[in-house]
Parts: sequence; structure tokens; C-alpha cells
Amino acid sequence: MRWSAAGFLLFLGAISAAAQAPPAFSCRPTLAPRGGGPQVADTAFDPPLPQPAFPRDKGPLVFLDEGHFNFHTLAGRYAPFARLLRRDGFVLRPLKAPWTEAALAPAKVLVVANAIAERNARGDWSLPTPSAFTEKEIEAIRDWVAGGGALFLIADHMPFPGANAALAEAFGIRFNNGFATDSTCDAAEFVFRRADGSLADDPVTMGRQRLEQIDSVRTFTGQAFRVGGDARPLLKLAKGAVVLMPVKAWEFSDSTPRLPADGMLQGAVLVHGKGRVAVFGEAAMFSAQVSGAQRRQMGMNAPAAVQNPQFLLNVMHWLVGMLEKH
Repeated sequence: MRWSAAGFLLFLGAISAAAQAPPAFSCRPTLAPRGGGPQVADTAFDPPLPQPAFPRDKGPLVFLDEGHFNFHTLAGRYAPFARLLRRDGFVLRPLKAPWTEAALAPAKVLVVANAIAERNARGDWSLPTPSAFTEKEIEAIRDWVAGGGALFLIADHMPFPGANAALAEAFGIRFNNGFATDSTCDAAEFVFRRADGSLADDPVTMGRQRLEQIDSVRTFTGQAFRVGGDARPLLKLAKGAVVLMPVKAWEFSDSTPRLPADGMLQGAVLVHGKGRVAVFGEAAMFSAQVSGAQRRQMGMNAPAAVQNPQFLLNVMHWLVGMLEKH
């Protein structure tokens, strides 16, 4: 076929327009935050723990990052997270200092849950989303993990993926600064099941013994991400999943860009040098929260999330080397 110059330019323009056009979806975004009042820690949450991994206060030291305007803290929304790990024998302390070799050295595990930059902390959840960390901090954490440390990185829906994107990228994880939902653009929860392959067969899901085997995990909205290299998927989104990419968090319209998320992840683990990294795209799954006068449950205390507490323990056991790949 022979092309005129004008025809060829029109052809290139059509290809460019097709490449830039957002994928067509029939859904109308109706995803909305849970109503009923602010979410607070469920102080009554205390699941069974028949076999603690370590004697009380004798386990590895775990730092929970509190130096980056974190949405989840030891005394706040992640108090149930901390209480469960302490019952398992781990020692938990907040880390409020900038990340340096000296600051990180005492800990075996650093948990980073929904870190954000100061602009986001002041209530501006619109694009662009600045990084929560300096380049020196990211270099320090990468070197610390390579030397044998363990990073537990948790970043929920927008703006948290954007604020944590540079840190994730240091380990080959590519966050999407949006909201994960299903083909209806309305679903606020996902269930990952071993039976359908969305929950992987992995040492993390097998645990130390049969009683610790995980068959389902529930998440609550969150984001979706991709991995590279030798990362092992744990929680894989089903066919028809979508990532909504608004300009401002929780503000959706028919023109909100959206990406197909088939096969994207909400959980993965990887080995980096002598250390380990666990990454999750949703934070409530490891909390136990209630909201409103009805004390609506969300997180590990939700009736349909009964295996989430053991899943959290399995992730921690893998990070400290108790669960080896088989």
C-alpha cells in the first residue's frame, strides 16, 4: 500500500489517539468512602492465639514508622495490629526519626503503613502527590534491607500509593495512585481465595503448620500494583478489576480515568539481598476498626475476615525468616 504524506500523518494521528484514549468501561464510578462516622481502633479486638512464635517481649524488634505523617500509628488505628504482634512475642516501638543507617540498625522489621507527605497531611489529597520520603531515606532503607533487614510496606488507595511510589520502585514494585474496584466501579471489598487461585500457594499462606494455613483473605478497597523480578504474588485481583485514577481522592465522575487491573496485585513478597520485603496495597486488612454509633467493623475484626489475623502473623513470620520458600 502506498501512502500520501497527508494520509500517513492521519494514520499516525489515529494510532496516537487510540494509544492515549482510556480503556472503555461500561461502569459508572459510584465507589464511596464508608459512612457512619470516623474510623477508630477496635480496642476490644483480641483474636485467639494458640501458639505464640516467641516468649512475651523476647521476639524480634519491630519499628512502626511514625515519622512521615503516617495515617496508622501504634497508639492509633494500628493499635490492634501492635497488640496482636506483641501477643506473638514481637517487640514494637515507634520510629519517628528520619531513616538512617544508625536509626534502622536496632530493628529486624520496619513497618511503613500509609505514609504521606506534609501537603497531604494538611488535607490536600489532589494531584500531584509528593513523595513521603527523601532520596537519602530511600537509599538508607534499600541498603538496610539488602544487609538483612525486613520491610513491611503498606500503601492504601490514593494518595498513599503516590506518596510511597518512589520507595516501592526501589524494590521493583510499581504502584498505581488510584482506587482498586471491580467491573461495576462500586465494589469496596475484595476476597482472595486459595480455591480460585487469587490467593497464592506460598509459605506465607501455608504457615508453620496446618492450623496456620490461610484459605481466604479480605481487603477493603485499596490500590493495585505490579511487580517485577523475583517477587512472588500473594493476592491477585480477578478478571474485570479496575483502578480508578481521580485527580482528587474520592472524587469520581464518568470521565475519571480508569485502568484495567486484571492480574494486578494487592499483596506480594520478595527477597532483596539478605533481606525481605512484603508489600500490600491495602491497610485496613491489618487493622481492626469500628465506625459510627453502630460500631461497624472493618479489618481483622470483620466477620468475613476471620483469617486476616493469622495472615498478618504469617507475613511477620516470613519477614523474620521463620517460613522458608519450598
